[in-house]
Amino acid sequence: MNQPDSAIVQALAPTGRLRASINLGNPVLARAGADGQPEGVSVDLARGLAQRLGVPVALQVFEVAARSVEAVATGQADIGFFAIDPGRGAAIAFTPPYVLIEGCYLVRDDSPLQHNDEVDTAGRRVVVGKGSAYDLHLTRAIRQAEIVRAPSSQTVVSTFVEQGLDVAAGVRQQLLADAAQHGGLRLLPGRFMVIRQAMGCPRARGDAAAAFVSAYVEEMKASGFVAQALARHGVSGAAVAPPGDTAA
Repeated sequence: MNQPDSAIVQALAPTGRLRASINLGNPVLARAGADGQPEGVSVDLARGLAQRLGVPVALQVFEVAARSVEAVATGQADIGFFAIDPGRGAAIAFTPPYVLIEGCYLVRDDSPLQHNDEVDTAGRRVVVGKGSAYDLHLTRAIRQAEIVRAPSSQTVVSTFVEQGLDVAAGVRQQLLADAAQHGGLRLLPGRFMVIRQAMGCPRARGDAAAAFVSAYVEEMKASGFVAQALARHGVSGAAVAPPGDTAA
């Protein structure tokens, strides 16, 4: 990968810092460390890109995906880390994905539901984190069930339990961790979607800047950086996206 010229640096870090939008709502990508500071594969990628550009990194931390997306879409942040979704693509130029994550359904142990294709039935209520990739996907895919939106991905399971809803939808890892705290809950087998996590920058920064970030992501996958970061942060159940996978 070539070193960036001054035009690329100016496009991606116009303030002299790389402002990176970090979403703590997805534990596969980032979480608060023991010292309270964000850590995870997305943080490592942001720092690596800032180093490549020769500028300091400034982390902008959000608790929900929608606010993290908004920061990049409006140019308040220079890069972010999101699930690829056509609804976000108008304002954000996505790289190819670097990590693949499973979206799963959670139900009570005594639920009659046994398979994912049984969820979309009239009268059932499915809770998702507002503005999350699962919200966007299920809003398009669900035809009969009712979608209930929790304030964040972290509150999906608590909302599910407190309101007596039928199904909770989210990241496999988050659902498993939350289910362990409540008990009496189980995941439906398989997955209802594969979430393709990518980096993104504002489209207004231009094609050359977007291409540079895409090349950086491909290099980080090929070099083993992404796999090593996932292992270093103790993330299981997520796969490094294959090389050459496109953002479309």
